[in-house]
Amino acid sequence: MVGQRAQHSPVSLLLLIHLCLLHLRASGQPHPTPEAPAEEVVSVQGVRGGSVELACGSGPAPLLVLWSFTPLGSLVPRPVAVTDGAMSKVEAIASALGVVSLRNSSLVLGELHEGARGHFLCQVLHVADGQLHTAYSHLTLAVLVPVSKPQVRLSNPSPVEGASVVATCAVREGTEPVTFAWQHRASRGLGEALVGVTEPLFQLDPVNRTHLGWYMCSASNSVNRLSSDGAFLDVIYGPDKPVITMEPLGLTEEGFWASEREEVTLSCLAASNPPSHYVWLRDHTQVHTGPTYVIARAGRVHTGLYTCLARNSYLDTRTQTTVQLTIYYPPEGQPSCAVHPSPKAVTLLCAWPGGLPPAQLQWEGPQGPGPTAPSNITWSHAAAQLPSGSVFTCTGQHPALAPPALCTVMLWEPLGRPTCWSTATMGDQFIMLSCEWPGGEPPATLGWLDEQQQPLGGSSSSMAVHLLQAQEDLAGREFTCRGTHLLRTPDPHCHLQLEAPQLDVAEPRVSVLEGGEAWLECSLRGGTPPAQLLWLGPQQQKVDPGTSGFMLHPEGAQLRLGIYDADPAHHRGTYQCVARNAVGNSSQSVLLEVLRYPAPPNVTISRLTYGRHRREVQLQWAILGPGNLTGFLVQRKASALGPGAGAWETAASDIEPESRGRRLGGLDPGVLYAFRILALNHHTAGHPSEVKIPADPPFSAYPAVLGAAGTGMVAATVASLLVFQYAARHPETFPRLETPTTTPGLDPAQETTDSPVNVTITVTATP
Repeated sequence: MVGQRAQHSPVSLLLLIHLCLLHLRASGQPHPTPEAPAEEVVSVQGVRGGSVELACGSGPAPLLVLWSFTPLGSLVPRPVAVTDGAMSKVEAIASALGVVSLRNSSLVLGELHEGARGHFLCQVLHVADGQLHTAYSHLTLAVLVPVSKPQVRLSNPSPVEGASVVATCAVREGTEPVTFAWQHRASRGLGEALVGVTEPLFQLDPVNRTHLGWYMCSASNSVNRLSSDGAFLDVIYGPDKPVITMEPLGLTEEGFWASEREEVTLSCLAASNPPSHYVWLRDHTQVHTGPTYVIARAGRVHTGLYTCLARNSYLDTRTQTTVQLTIYYPPEGQPSCAVHPSPKAVTLLCAWPGGLPPAQLQWEGPQGPGPTAPSNITWSHAAAQLPSGSVFTCTGQHPALAPPALCTVMLWEPLGRPTCWSTATMGDQFIMLSCEWPGGEPPATLGWLDEQQQPLGGSSSSMAVHLLQAQEDLAGREFTCRGTHLLRTPDPHCHLQLEAPQLDVAEPRVSVLEGGEAWLECSLRGGTPPAQLLWLGPQQQKVDPGTSGFMLHPEGAQLRLGIYDADPAHHRGTYQCVARNAVGNSSQSVLLEVLRYPAPPNVTISRLTYGRHRREVQLQWAILGPGNLTGFLVQRKASALGPGAGAWETAASDIEPESRGRRLGGLDPGVLYAFRILALNHHTAGHPSEVKIPADPPFSAYPAVLGAAGTGMVAATVASLLVFQYAARHPETFPRLETPTTTPGLDPAQETTDSPVNVTITVTATP
């Protein structure tokens, strides 16, 4: 076979065959044989950088395969590769096509180059029916190039609103046709496709603020599709006219309102790129810089015109907006309700003055709502068929108050009936008629009528007063006070009759012992207006509450006069109880007798002696005869014989009636005293006793001797104890009692003897 022979032939043989085959096609046209099949051209596409496999038809196993390439625009084929099945050869020029290799009879092009565009010819030599035959395959290779990443270019990245901008989508390479698409994404938001824009460039004319944002384009062909990075179009504009908002929001015809003492936030927004710079003015005075102005605690002084100035620093343009801010404040306190009676109707008044704006008031009654008005409102409501306890409510509403303010009026009938009384004024020159009927809403109306039922003066609410000139002919006259109330029929009334006072005394004659206590009682009977009670003493002098010795004790219609420590000289006599009012007076007399106690028995001094050192005396006495007594009185004075003679003075007065002796001290030894004693029966003193001078007490030596002896014995005992103690401590001082011993051989004249010691003990006794 040719293949087997080829293995033993040099490579030059293959090249020769190769050249021969090429020679057959040197003209570009094959020389077909009668058995050669018809030729057809196959179109193949490849992508640059990719790989493609060119098949060389089908048929019996080839003896030889030869691939050639004719570039576009050329007629000369160039050998690429040849193989006989056992070995293959790729020409060096094939590197311009890419990485070329053979797979059986197919030509494989890897890492495809654009230079591979052109016509490929595959020539096959094979044996059929014992003869050599040649087959041809024609292929046209188209190399496609992917589009490169597009890039967006803007003619002016920062145009001023109203200018013209051209956007271009640039692609470096890519096999035509290339299709373009555009997308726009705002600075804050999602992207949106620009429908209808398929060209590599488009124009924004004029550009406006809605065009601000990111622009992206995409390019695509039959190979791929790529998108560009975004290009930002920064449209310069503004500032627009500022828009002012407020929190919490309160709108008026002029601008905004806010409640007093609440936090207020004013915000200003003016569309601008770059963002605006803001300045706040209040009444043409700068108060803040920045888009937000916060009033922490709004007050009435914050009411005014607020202007927001907005400035674009890039364009140096300015705009402004002014609004009116009004600080609302409610009226002080709460609404006040009042009711006034009128004929067959009730007039309801509700007032709540002040505030900005004025509060809105509305009445509401048992039968439904009533009228409404600002600040104050009056409602006249028919009184017919209104029961006692009917409630009327006035509601006050104000924008600065969340809950409404209320005041209520409840109509109710006063209890009971009118009460009449009279009093005297201006020292009984006038009589004041008073009438009261408290309670009720509205208050009752009262008025005085004379005996002919003619009105005296005008009428008044709750209490009526009428003054009369005081005169005696008013006694016995009757006056009427009539009360009217819209919820009471018929009209109640009370009567008052003027009359002079009358008196009664408990006892016309009262007796009391001297020094005792007496009570005179006087009672008032009748009298309109109320009378004044007083007591006159025996000398017709008025007894006042502070008069010494007297006590006034009023008890209702009684006036009791108390007399203390009754004295015949001052308190005995006739007392008068006097009652006076503006229409008359009366009096009653009471006789007071002050009786003395019986004289006590006489007293005699039985003993009067001095004590030690003459500074006290011992007094003893005795009673002479019968009689009542309550105590004793001892008097003393300096005796006429002494240098201090004088009047009698009390030495002791608090002596019990059972006592018969008393020690009296406090005497001056240099004064000679005289004493006397009297018996007492309450305030009555008996005859003084005889006058005596104290005597010295009798002398007694026995106590003195006993005292002196006792004192001497004590002194001697103490002295003896001291001597014995001394002798025990110093024995060599005293002489010895034993006989001295004579030593033989010594001279008696030379013997030593102790010298005697003299001790003297003196004992003194003091009487």
